[in-house]
Amino acid sequence: MNRIVAALALVLLATPAEAGLTLCNGTAHPVRLALGRFDGTHWMSEGWWKIAGHRCSTLISGPLDARYYYVYATDGGPGSWDGSRAFCVSADDNFKIAGRGDCAGRGFDSKDFFEVDTHDKTDYTQSLSD
Repeated sequence: MNRIVAALALVLLATPAEAGLTLCNGTAHPVRLALGRFDGTHWMSEGWWKIAGHRCSTLISGPLDARYYYVYATDGGPGSWDGSRAFCVSADDNFKIAGRGDCAGRGFDSKDFFEVDTHDKTDYTQSLSD
């Protein structure tokens, strides 16, 4: 009976998990990561998050409001995680860019991001691996 009461107390006292989009770097190398998304009106990209090897970082805090997000990551060497969706990125440590088109004409680089399907969950974790 004491075990049941203790288990119930743990459940009641547990804090709920914070919703959002988390990215985990399952490699031994640090990565730089950029995120692309549609805010309901406009496409945008932002970055760079720096995530150490075998660590996670929350990219979006709060409940997710879209099914698809887009990610580009690089370890600064030959390792990169990319896809087929072009977004603009900047060499600056921190950037937020509205729009996906004419990256070079606006002074940005273009990178191909991979699609993350959250399956309409409000909380999702994506992992990178070797």
